[in-house]
Amino acid sequence: MSLLTIARRLQITHSRLLFPLHKFITHPHPPSPLNNSSSHFFFSAEFHRTLTIPTRSAQHFSASQSFFTQYLNEIIQQRIQTHDPLQTGLLQSLKMAAHFPSEAEAMASLDESGIRANQNLVCSVIWELREECRLAFLAFKWGDKWGCVDEKACELMVWVLGNHKKFNTAWILIRDLHRSLMSTRRAMLIMIDRYAAANVPGKAINAFRIMDKFRMTPDEEAFYFLLNILCKNGNIEEAEEFMLANKKFFPLEVEGFNIILNGWCNICVDVFEAKRIWREMSTYCIDPDATSYTHMISCFSKVGNLFDSLRLYDGMKKRGWVPGIEVFNSLVYILTRENCFKQALKILDKMKETGLQPDSATYNSMIHPLCEAKKLEDARSLMATMIEENVSPTIETYHAFLEGTVFEETFEVLDRMKIAGLGPSEDTFLLLLAKFFKLEQPENALKIWVEMKQYEVAFNLTHYTVVVEGLARCGLLTKAREYYAEMRSNGYSDDPKLQKMLKVPIQDKNGKRKKLGGQIKRNQLVSHKKGSIVRRKSHRR
Repeated sequence: MSLLTIARRLQITHSRLLFPLHKFITHPHPPSPLNNSSSHFFFSAEFHRTLTIPTRSAQHFSASQSFFTQYLNEIIQQRIQTHDPLQTGLLQSLKMAAHFPSEAEAMASLDESGIRANQNLVCSVIWELREECRLAFLAFKWGDKWGCVDEKACELMVWVLGNHKKFNTAWILIRDLHRSLMSTRRAMLIMIDRYAAANVPGKAINAFRIMDKFRMTPDEEAFYFLLNILCKNGNIEEAEEFMLANKKFFPLEVEGFNIILNGWCNICVDVFEAKRIWREMSTYCIDPDATSYTHMISCFSKVGNLFDSLRLYDGMKKRGWVPGIEVFNSLVYILTRENCFKQALKILDKMKETGLQPDSATYNSMIHPLCEAKKLEDARSLMATMIEENVSPTIETYHAFLEGTVFEETFEVLDRMKIAGLGPSEDTFLLLLAKFFKLEQPENALKIWVEMKQYEVAFNLTHYTVVVEGLARCGLLTKAREYYAEMRSNGYSDDPKLQKMLKVPIQDKNGKRKKLGGQIKRNQLVSHKKGSIVRRKSHRR
């Protein structure tokens, strides 16, 4: 029986979107309120002199890859020094200098420390203080005073400032680079990226438009970079509108449409919009390429549409495009999900015949739906095959098992993760807490909370939010208030949504107060210790 025949029999309409390997989404990480250093002067004025930065050739980046993955890896490999005693001493001096009322006094204090500045030290300290923007900027200015700030240090500082939405100060650095007759290309791309990450796409677009004011031509590479960054941060409509509005300057090509298609297929997963873009490509006489098919097959698999996934797979091959590993990963996922595990294994064999080797993402694409369907024996067997073929499990592999196992098996999986050096992480426990509250098992969720310390994982704001909300929804308002009080004692701000839940009894669909909390005996509830201090990253999901 052909795969398309099977698909026709299994084709169903799904009412919701499915994300096979990213069902659990990491929450934003706001900085810990206890880590804000006091400072009064670091952003008050421009530099007193133009930066003296050695000339470097312009860098180019692929819009199809993560710009900051490339950029930060380069910085870390070339500049970041770990376990440097000078770095430790400078960090301590910076934290002490931050309390001085003026910049001059802070600088004098740093000079008196006796630490000699160098380019690698300055970059290392800025990176170490990336969550404490004011201190990082003080380190930058101190390095500039001693002539140890180069182009990379400026770019890294622009990135840190952008992360903290200090865009005006970041523009000051870019203007200094410009006045020094240095290349501002990478710094401008950083600004575009950080504006998009801050959900201000209009300013990201404007940064692209003013590139010519900094002796740069907004070329096709920068254009595609802008489209890609807008889409990756969810501003897909703005990216499409900008692409079409500028078709006289940047003729419509399949590369541009593929960026928009990727946004709808893999970022927002909106199959309706993805189909519309597919039709738009035909309207503009642009033929889909292998990347276009890959995105569409991925989208159809995510929404559970087996028939169209296989139809496009056949169409792709008929047009002469060779399916890549991403296509096979999508196919084995949707086949496994639709109870066609044997056919998924055949696709796996066909993949190997083409010379492609399955990777961890391939096996995870099958293990996840198996665990979701509680077919744990098949999942374990597949994981054994994975290891036999020298493909290492990832944290996503173990997360899939955690979602499918009962409470009694949870700690066995966590122990295996620890032995494998793959966590468990903050996200692991967030997944477990959400799971057991969803199953209305608050007693198990609280046991997971206690075990977090055993695995050296600190509580963060998102954990507190999930626990307080989960307890409230289960009718345990007294216990929920205790955890909320602990959250506040650790320096986190009041949450209006949680406050409202803690005041009003949670009601079920019939308007009656839930009694689940009363069914749990007091001695079943697990006590918890106070005093956890959590550091959170400040970035947008």
